[in-house]
Amino acid sequence: MTQDRRKTLRSTPDRRRGEPGGPRRAPLVSVVIPTLNEELNLPHVFGALPAGLHEVVLVDGGSVDNTVAVAKQLRPDVVVVRQTRTGKGNALASGFAACTGDAIVMIDADGSTDPAEIHRFVEALINGAEFAKGSRFGKGGFSHDITPLRRAGNMGLNLFVNQLFGTKFTDLCYGYNAFWRRAVPVMDLPSTELPAPADGRKLWGDGFEIETLINIRVAASGMRVREVASIEHLRIHGMSNLNTFRDGTRVLRTILSEFRRRNAQRRAEAKAEALARATDAGKVVPVLAVPGGKWYGTVDALLTAETELPRAS
Repeated sequence: MTQDRRKTLRSTPDRRRGEPGGPRRAPLVSVVIPTLNEELNLPHVFGALPAGLHEVVLVDGGSVDNTVAVAKQLRPDVVVVRQTRTGKGNALASGFAACTGDAIVMIDADGSTDPAEIHRFVEALINGAEFAKGSRFGKGGFSHDITPLRRAGNMGLNLFVNQLFGTKFTDLCYGYNAFWRRAVPVMDLPSTELPAPADGRKLWGDGFEIETLINIRVAASGMRVREVASIEHLRIHGMSNLNTFRDGTRVLRTILSEFRRRNAQRRAEAKAEALARATDAGKVVPVLAVPGGKWYGTVDALLTAETELPRAS
Protein backbone atom coordinates (compact mmCIF):
# COMPACT_ATOMS: atom_id res chain seq x y z
CA MET A 1 0.00 0.00 0.00
CA THR A 2 1.32 3.46 -0.84
CA GLN A 3 1.96 5.98 1.91
CA ASP A 4 -0.94 8.15 0.73
CA ARG A 5 -3.35 5.22 0.89
CA ARG A 6 -2.13 4.23 4.34
CA LYS A 7 -2.69 7.81 5.51
CA THR A 8 -6.21 7.75 4.04
CA LEU A 9 -7.13 4.67 6.05
CA ARG A 10 -5.39 5.70 9.26
CA SER A 11 -6.38 9.37 9.32
CA THR A 12 -10.10 8.76 8.80
CA PRO A 13 -11.82 9.29 12.15
CA ASP A 14 -13.29 6.20 13.78
CA ARG A 15 -16.95 7.16 14.05
CA ARG A 16 -17.56 4.33 16.50
CA ARG A 17 -15.54 5.97 19.26
CA GLY A 18 -17.62 7.44 22.05
CA GLU A 19 -16.50 9.30 25.15
CA PRO A 20 -12.84 8.76 26.11
CA GLY A 21 -12.59 5.55 28.09
CA GLY A 22 -16.09 4.48 27.14
CA PRO A 23 -17.09 1.40 25.14
CA ARG A 24 -17.09 1.50 21.37
CA ARG A 25 -20.51 1.27 19.78
CA ALA A 26 -21.38 -1.34 17.18
CA PRO A 27 -20.64 -0.23 13.61
CA LEU A 28 -23.41 1.22 11.49
CA VAL A 29 -23.88 -1.25 8.63
CA SER A 30 -24.98 -0.27 5.12
CA VAL A 31 -26.11 -3.03 2.76
CA VAL A 32 -25.85 -2.41 -1.00
CA ILE A 33 -28.10 -4.47 -3.31
CA PRO A 34 -27.80 -3.99 -7.10
CA THR A 35 -31.05 -4.84 -8.91
CA LEU A 36 -32.41 -5.28 -12.40
CA ASN A 37 -35.94 -6.70 -12.63
CA GLU A 38 -35.82 -8.51 -9.27
CA GLU A 39 -39.33 -7.82 -7.92
CA LEU A 40 -40.04 -11.55 -7.39
CA ASN A 41 -36.82 -12.11 -5.44
CA LEU A 42 -36.94 -9.08 -3.14
CA PRO A 43 -39.50 -10.47 -0.65
CA HIS A 44 -37.12 -13.33 0.16
CA VAL A 45 -33.99 -11.15 0.27
CA PHE A 46 -35.53 -8.34 2.32
CA GLY A 47 -37.19 -10.83 4.64
CA ALA A 48 -33.83 -12.43 5.44
CA LEU A 49 -32.04 -9.16 6.22
CA PRO A 50 -30.95 -8.98 9.87
CA ALA A 51 -32.45 -6.46 12.24
CA GLY A 52 -30.53 -3.38 13.28
CA LEU A 53 -29.08 -2.38 9.90
CA HIS A 54 -28.22 1.28 9.50
CA GLU A 55 -29.55 1.41 5.93
CA VAL A 56 -30.39 -0.70 2.89
CA VAL A 57 -29.28 0.89 -0.38
CA LEU A 58 -31.06 -0.56 -3.41
CA VAL A 59 -29.41 0.36 -6.70
CA ASP A 60 -31.71 0.03 -9.70
CA GLY A 61 -30.32 -0.48 -13.17
CA GLY A 62 -33.44 0.55 -15.05
CA SER A 63 -35.86 -2.21 -14.10
CA VAL A 64 -38.99 -2.47 -16.21
CA ASP A 65 -40.90 -4.43 -13.57
CA ASN A 66 -41.98 -3.30 -10.09
CA THR A 67 -38.60 -3.73 -8.40
CA VAL A 68 -38.48 -0.24 -6.89
CA ALA A 69 -42.13 -0.21 -5.83
CA VAL A 70 -41.83 -3.63 -4.18
CA ALA A 71 -38.68 -2.55 -2.36
CA LYS A 72 -40.40 0.54 -0.94
CA GLN A 73 -43.40 -1.52 0.08
CA LEU A 74 -41.28 -4.12 1.85
CA ARG A 75 -39.01 -1.57 3.49
CA PRO A 76 -40.27 2.03 3.53
CA ASP A 77 -36.87 3.30 4.71
CA VAL A 78 -34.99 1.79 1.76
CA VAL A 79 -32.60 4.16 0.00
CA VAL A 80 -33.18 3.89 -3.77
CA VAL A 81 -30.34 4.91 -6.08
CA ARG A 82 -30.43 4.96 -9.87
CA GLN A 83 -27.12 3.83 -11.30
CA THR A 84 -25.51 6.25 -13.70
CA ARG A 85 -24.49 3.82 -16.45
CA THR A 86 -25.03 0.09 -16.97
CA GLY A 87 -23.44 -3.00 -15.43
CA LYS A 88 -22.96 -4.41 -11.96
CA GLY A 89 -19.71 -2.52 -11.41
CA ASN A 90 -21.33 0.84 -11.95
CA ALA A 91 -24.27 -0.23 -9.77
CA LEU A 92 -21.95 -1.05 -6.88
CA ALA A 93 -19.96 2.17 -7.28
CA SER A 94 -23.22 4.15 -7.27
CA GLY A 95 -24.36 2.31 -4.15
CA PHE A 96 -21.08 2.78 -2.29
CA ALA A 97 -21.23 6.52 -2.96
CA ALA A 98 -24.67 6.71 -1.32
CA CYS A 99 -23.72 4.82 1.84
CA THR A 100 -23.41 6.64 5.16
CA GLY A 101 -22.61 3.73 7.50
CA ASP A 102 -19.26 2.71 8.97
CA ALA A 103 -19.22 -0.63 7.14
CA ILE A 104 -20.59 -1.65 3.74
CA VAL A 105 -21.84 -5.12 2.81
CA MET A 106 -22.51 -5.99 -0.84
CA ILE A 107 -25.01 -8.76 -1.61
CA ASP A 108 -27.02 -9.92 -4.64
CA ALA A 109 -30.75 -9.44 -5.16
CA ASP A 110 -31.45 -12.87 -6.67
CA GLY A 111 -31.33 -14.81 -3.40
CA SER A 112 -27.99 -16.49 -4.13
CA THR A 113 -26.21 -14.70 -1.27
CA ASP A 114 -27.70 -15.29 2.16
CA PRO A 115 -28.37 -12.06 4.10
CA ALA A 116 -28.34 -14.11 7.32
CA GLU A 117 -24.55 -14.37 6.92
CA ILE A 118 -24.04 -10.61 7.14
CA HIS A 119 -23.23 -10.75 10.85
CA ARG A 120 -20.24 -13.04 10.17
CA PHE A 121 -18.77 -10.55 7.70
CA VAL A 122 -19.25 -7.67 10.13
CA GLU A 123 -17.65 -9.70 12.93
CA ALA A 124 -14.58 -10.22 10.73
CA LEU A 125 -14.28 -6.44 10.34
CA ILE A 126 -14.72 -5.81 14.06
CA ASN A 127 -12.00 -8.39 14.76
CA GLY A 128 -9.41 -6.55 12.70
CA ALA A 129 -10.05 -7.13 9.00
CA GLU A 130 -10.32 -4.16 6.68
CA PHE A 131 -11.95 -6.28 3.98
CA ALA A 132 -14.03 -9.42 4.63
CA LYS A 133 -14.09 -11.55 1.48
CA GLY A 134 -16.73 -14.22 0.99
CA SER A 135 -15.57 -17.65 -0.14
CA ARG A 136 -17.62 -20.54 -1.44
CA PHE A 137 -14.63 -22.87 -1.58
CA GLY A 138 -12.86 -22.25 1.72
CA LYS A 139 -13.58 -24.35 4.79
CA GLY A 140 -17.30 -24.17 5.57
CA GLY A 141 -18.28 -22.70 2.20
CA PHE A 142 -20.29 -24.26 -0.61
CA SER A 143 -22.14 -23.41 -3.83
CA HIS A 144 -25.46 -24.83 -4.99
CA ASP A 145 -25.37 -22.68 -8.11
CA ILE A 146 -21.98 -22.86 -9.83
CA THR A 147 -21.61 -25.15 -12.85
CA PRO A 148 -18.59 -27.45 -13.32
CA LEU A 149 -17.36 -25.22 -16.16
CA ARG A 150 -17.61 -22.03 -14.14
CA ARG A 151 -16.02 -23.74 -11.13
CA ALA A 152 -13.04 -24.88 -13.22
CA GLY A 153 -12.67 -21.41 -14.70
CA ASN A 154 -12.84 -19.78 -11.29
CA MET A 155 -10.22 -22.16 -9.89
CA GLY A 156 -7.87 -21.46 -12.81
CA LEU A 157 -8.26 -17.69 -12.55
CA ASN A 158 -7.94 -17.88 -8.78
CA LEU A 159 -4.63 -19.75 -9.04
CA PHE A 160 -3.40 -17.25 -11.63
CA VAL A 161 -4.12 -14.31 -9.32
CA ASN A 162 -2.46 -16.01 -6.35
CA GLN A 163 0.68 -16.56 -8.41
CA LEU A 164 0.83 -13.01 -9.78
CA PHE A 165 -0.08 -11.10 -6.63
CA GLY A 166 1.07 -13.43 -3.85
CA THR A 167 -2.45 -13.74 -2.48
CA LYS A 168 -4.07 -16.77 -0.86
CA PHE A 169 -7.59 -16.47 -2.19
CA THR A 170 -9.75 -19.58 -2.33
CA ASP A 171 -12.54 -17.90 -4.33
CA LEU A 172 -11.83 -15.08 -6.75
CA CYS A 173 -15.15 -14.41 -8.49
CA TYR A 174 -17.63 -14.08 -5.65
CA GLY A 175 -19.50 -10.89 -4.93
CA TYR A 176 -20.35 -11.29 -1.23
CA ASN A 177 -17.96 -8.93 0.55
CA ALA A 178 -17.86 -6.40 3.38
CA PHE A 179 -15.45 -3.59 4.20
CA TRP A 180 -15.05 -0.37 6.13
CA ARG A 181 -16.45 2.55 4.14
CA ARG A 182 -13.15 4.40 4.42
CA ALA A 183 -11.65 1.72 2.12
CA VAL A 184 -13.76 2.74 -0.89
CA PRO A 185 -11.19 5.28 -2.23
CA VAL A 186 -8.53 2.53 -2.22
CA MET A 187 -10.63 0.57 -4.74
CA ASP A 188 -10.36 3.48 -7.19
CA LEU A 189 -13.55 2.50 -9.04
CA PRO A 190 -14.61 4.28 -12.25
CA SER A 191 -16.27 7.57 -11.37
CA THR A 192 -20.04 7.43 -11.41
CA GLU A 193 -20.03 10.88 -13.05
CA LEU A 194 -18.32 9.71 -16.23
CA PRO A 195 -20.62 9.46 -19.27
CA ALA A 196 -21.41 6.09 -20.81
CA PRO A 197 -19.47 5.32 -24.02
CA ALA A 198 -21.34 6.42 -27.13
CA ASP A 199 -20.91 2.98 -28.74
CA GLY A 200 -22.87 1.29 -25.93
CA ARG A 201 -19.91 -0.54 -24.43
CA LYS A 202 -19.22 -0.59 -20.71
CA LEU A 203 -16.40 1.36 -19.10
CA TRP A 204 -13.73 -0.91 -17.67
CA GLY A 205 -14.86 -1.89 -14.18
CA ASP A 206 -18.56 -1.40 -14.92
CA GLY A 207 -19.25 -5.09 -15.68
CA PHE A 208 -19.09 -8.40 -13.83
CA GLU A 209 -15.31 -8.03 -13.59
CA ILE A 210 -15.96 -5.69 -10.66
CA GLU A 211 -15.56 -8.43 -8.00
CA THR A 212 -12.16 -9.43 -9.37
CA LEU A 213 -11.07 -5.81 -9.70
CA ILE A 214 -12.03 -5.01 -6.11
CA ASN A 215 -10.43 -8.17 -4.70
CA ILE A 216 -7.13 -7.56 -6.49
CA ARG A 217 -6.89 -3.86 -5.69
CA VAL A 218 -7.70 -4.44 -2.05
CA ALA A 219 -5.04 -7.15 -1.78
CA ALA A 220 -2.45 -5.15 -3.74
CA SER A 221 -3.01 -2.14 -1.47
CA GLY A 222 -1.88 -4.12 1.58
CA MET A 223 -5.23 -4.00 3.36
CA ARG A 224 -5.95 -6.75 5.88
CA VAL A 225 -8.15 -9.29 4.10
CA ARG A 226 -9.96 -12.13 5.83
CA GLU A 227 -12.00 -14.76 4.02
CA VAL A 228 -15.45 -15.61 5.38
CA ALA A 229 -17.07 -18.95 4.51
CA SER A 230 -20.30 -18.49 2.60
CA ILE A 231 -22.94 -20.76 1.06
CA GLU A 232 -24.18 -19.71 -2.38
CA HIS A 233 -27.77 -20.67 -3.18
CA LEU A 234 -29.63 -21.06 -6.46
CA ARG A 235 -31.23 -17.98 -7.95
CA ILE A 236 -34.88 -18.00 -6.90
CA HIS A 237 -36.55 -16.41 -9.94
CA GLY A 238 -35.36 -15.22 -13.32
CA MET A 239 -32.22 -15.75 -15.35
CA SER A 240 -28.71 -14.59 -14.54
CA ASN A 241 -27.14 -11.90 -16.74
CA LEU A 242 -23.75 -13.61 -16.35
CA ASN A 243 -22.20 -14.99 -19.54
CA THR A 244 -19.53 -17.60 -18.76
CA PHE A 245 -17.23 -16.98 -21.71
CA ARG A 246 -17.75 -13.24 -22.25
CA ASP A 247 -17.46 -12.33 -18.58
CA GLY A 248 -14.71 -14.89 -17.98
CA THR A 249 -12.69 -13.14 -20.68
CA ARG A 250 -13.28 -9.78 -19.01
CA VAL A 251 -12.07 -11.23 -15.70
CA LEU A 252 -8.88 -12.52 -17.34
CA ARG A 253 -8.29 -9.13 -18.96
CA THR A 254 -8.86 -7.53 -15.56
CA ILE A 255 -6.19 -9.70 -13.95
CA LEU A 256 -3.62 -8.85 -16.62
CA SER A 257 -4.57 -5.17 -16.56
CA GLU A 258 -4.28 -4.99 -12.76
CA PHE A 259 -0.90 -6.74 -12.87
CA ARG A 260 0.40 -4.09 -15.29
CA ARG A 261 -1.22 -1.36 -13.21
CA ARG A 262 0.45 -2.56 -10.02
CA ASN A 263 3.86 -2.77 -11.69
CA ALA A 264 3.43 0.73 -13.13
CA GLN A 265 2.55 2.05 -9.67
CA ARG A 266 5.61 0.39 -8.17
CA ARG A 267 7.86 1.91 -10.83
CA ALA A 268 6.33 5.35 -10.25
CA GLU A 269 6.78 5.02 -6.47
CA ALA A 270 10.39 3.88 -6.88
CA LYS A 271 11.09 6.80 -9.21
CA ALA A 272 9.51 9.25 -6.75
CA GLU A 273 11.57 7.84 -3.88
CA ALA A 274 14.76 8.04 -5.92
CA LEU A 275 13.98 11.64 -6.86
CA ALA A 276 13.31 12.50 -3.22
CA ARG A 277 16.64 10.99 -2.16
CA ALA A 278 18.46 12.88 -4.91
CA THR A 279 16.75 16.12 -3.90
CA ASP A 280 17.68 15.62 -0.25
CA ALA A 281 21.28 14.86 -1.18
CA GLY A 282 21.52 18.03 -3.26
CA LYS A 283 20.11 20.42 -0.68
CA VAL A 284 22.21 23.45 0.18
CA VAL A 285 22.99 23.35 3.89
CA PRO A 286 25.21 25.53 6.07
CA VAL A 287 28.38 23.76 7.16
CA LEU A 288 31.42 25.01 9.03
CA ALA A 289 34.42 24.45 6.75
CA VAL A 290 36.95 26.78 8.37
CA PRO A 291 37.05 27.61 12.07
CA GLY A 292 35.45 30.98 12.61
CA GLY A 293 33.87 31.09 9.17
CA LYS A 294 30.81 29.80 7.36
CA TRP A 295 30.55 27.84 4.14
CA TYR A 296 27.39 26.99 2.33
CA GLY A 297 27.11 24.10 -0.10
CA THR A 298 26.37 20.44 -0.57
CA VAL A 299 28.17 17.76 1.35
CA ASP A 300 29.96 16.57 -1.80
CA ALA A 301 31.15 20.09 -2.52
CA LEU A 302 32.36 20.45 1.07
CA LEU A 303 34.45 17.30 0.81
CA THR A 304 35.98 18.60 -2.40
CA ALA A 305 36.71 21.96 -0.83
CA GLU A 306 38.36 20.34 2.19
CA THR A 307 40.82 18.48 -0.03
CA GLU A 308 41.82 21.79 -1.61
CA LEU A 309 42.49 23.58 1.70
CA PRO A 310 46.24 24.35 2.26
CA ARG A 311 47.82 22.09 4.81
CA ALA A 312 49.35 23.68 7.89
CA SER A 313 53.14 23.72 7.74
